[in-house]
Amino acid sequence: MLQVKNVSFQVKKKKILQDITISVQEGEVVALCGPNGAGKSTLLRIISGEMTSTTGSIDINEREIKDWQPIKLAQYRAKLSQESHLSFAFLAKEVVEMGRFPYPDTKENIAIVDKCMKLVDIVHLAERQYTSLSGGEKQRVHLARVLAQLETRDETPKLMLLDEPTSALDVLHQEVVLEIAHKLAKERRYGVLVVLHDLNLASAWADRIILLQEGQYKYNGTPQDILTPPILEEVYGIQSLVLQHPKTGRPIITIDRDEIKSYSSTR
Repeated sequence: MLQVKNVSFQVKKKKILQDITISVQEGEVVALCGPNGAGKSTLLRIISGEMTSTTGSIDINEREIKDWQPIKLAQYRAKLSQESHLSFAFLAKEVVEMGRFPYPDTKENIAIVDKCMKLVDIVHLAERQYTSLSGGEKQRVHLARVLAQLETRDETPKLMLLDEPTSALDVLHQEVVLEIAHKLAKERRYGVLVVLHDLNLASAWADRIILLQEGQYKYNGTPQDILTPPILEEVYGIQSLVLQHPKTGRPIITIDRDEIKSYSSTR
């Protein structure tokens, strides 16, 4: 579904991304993780078409993104950004309706918008001005917009890009957002690439985790493969204890806080 081939990005002489090659298959949730400054959001912006890589190529459904008609590509690829700078006094429902821009204006759009708002639990916000919402409420409005954008009768797999979708959400809605993404992957064959800082959320919901560090590809594998004390120390510089979830068997990461105190005292 998504093939990122030898992508590099450079600003003047500074290398932000160096020769990144990754993939996301249909029906798969892939978490893109790594320390601050690893290049995660930059890579997502390149995949979403907001930025152009210095070298390399991006293929979606075996076609380079430059070969897609923009209106058609918008029906197969959608991105939820970490921040929104929307400042006009739209109603929340009107923001969600923006997701239907790539499609003809039909009565079906109304039903799709209502369905997506119900899915992310924002029906009660429909008539609220977007600018009056909290950060978490805004994030859920934009998730509904992304879901509405990808909702078609066409069964071709879609690509959903999520940049820190849980950063402004409470614990319940963090789980709800990732459960929705996981369900779309498994039931609708969406490919989901999600940037996450919370490794425990990545462990709980991702089929694979890709680790970046200082703009370079480092590791790729299942949560059990990637979330180990040696790898976490190498990439994040932390001493950790990795436990096992009693129901799922997936890794749960805890931090040795005595080591953090020791690190802080030397700075």
